[in-house]
Amino acid sequence: MFQLRVSLLAMAFCLSAGVALAIDVKAAVLRVDYPTLLPISRYDLPPADLGFAGAALADEDNGTTGGFLGHTYETVTAASTPEAAEATMAQILEDGIRLIVVQARAAELLRLSDQAAAAGALVFNARAPDVELRDGSCRGNLLHTAPSNAMMADAVAQFAVWKKWTDWFLISGSNPADVALAEAYRKAARKFGARIVEDRAFEDTGGSRRTDSGHVLVQRQLPTFTQGAEDHDVVIAADGTDYFARFLSYHLWTPRPVMGSGGLVPTTFHGAHEAYGATQYQTRFEGLTGRYAKPEDYNVWLALRVIGEAVTRANTAEPDGVRDYAVSDAFELAAFKGQKVTFRDWNGQLRQPILLYDGMITVSVSPQEGFLHQNSLLDTMGLDRPESSCTQFE
Repeated sequence: MFQLRVSLLAMAFCLSAGVALAIDVKAAVLRVDYPTLLPISRYDLPPADLGFAGAALADEDNGTTGGFLGHTYETVTAASTPEAAEATMAQILEDGIRLIVVQARAAELLRLSDQAAAAGALVFNARAPDVELRDGSCRGNLLHTAPSNAMMADAVAQFAVWKKWTDWFLISGSNPADVALAEAYRKAARKFGARIVEDRAFEDTGGSRRTDSGHVLVQRQLPTFTQGAEDHDVVIAADGTDYFARFLSYHLWTPRPVMGSGGLVPTTFHGAHEAYGATQYQTRFEGLTGRYAKPEDYNVWLALRVIGEAVTRANTAEPDGVRDYAVSDAFELAAFKGQKVTFRDWNGQLRQPILLYDGMITVSVSPQEGFLHQNSLLDTMGLDRPESSCTQFE
């Protein structure tokens, strides 16, 4: 049914727009894999095709419409170490590819974006959440389908404030990613009128998190660590490195809801999301890959669907053409979240609703009711135009 509907829309577009030029669209997904500790849960072991599976589904979706317009889509995938990432990017560029989705941390992403810019290529960020990438360190050839820490924190903050849980106990990790995420939650508290009554850092001492004694150590440490906190409504966890937050719910000294990196978690997508027509996305993804979709898959899928929309609607696969159309008022994309998503023309960030996920279901979706904005309710989350110092899109 979905493919038939898309096909009919494609034919209608052909009739209204005239005959489109045949375009062969070639893109790439570059994933940088980092050495890390095993995740807390075996359920979170990354699949070998993480992100690449989203690309496969996007090619199918783009090809459904493209077949009627004379467009073909092919996406090549490459995994690399941080040390070899620039060499891998060089090979992609040498092959003539100028539309590239990158899954990498901020440092590598900036280097790869600058390398791509020198060759006239457009890059999509499908992983890095750093606010600075949408602010002073933005790049004119870099669009973001991954949400920022600020968007995620604001999504959580809105729900907490809507619930009238305005007194927060903020617990953050000690690693750089944790510190950055904690700062996003502090700004979110100020932005929406919450109050951080206690702010503590949980030290990462290293070692395995999945040994036989791991839960025993946490069971002893966390209650004592959280003892004596000021009265609070909710615990906000800022654990960007997945060290402790998911243990918090049942190991607090004073039982309270947990939100953030544990308990109720903000995410772009998850395998149980079924609202807004997402069931058909899930079934197609599972039929193609044999597993559930992860946020990384969805972020890559979004990026390649942006390219597909630009090719279909603006009849261009040139990097500048795709970028200009994406940040224009004409662009919009259905994303299985209840409203169409668009890009911020001041920093290249994709506006999108954020799902609040408890590990089994979508509990809520932000932006929440009652949080208003003069242009788009989605701009209540993340850097608004006056807050961003990015000038690369002017």
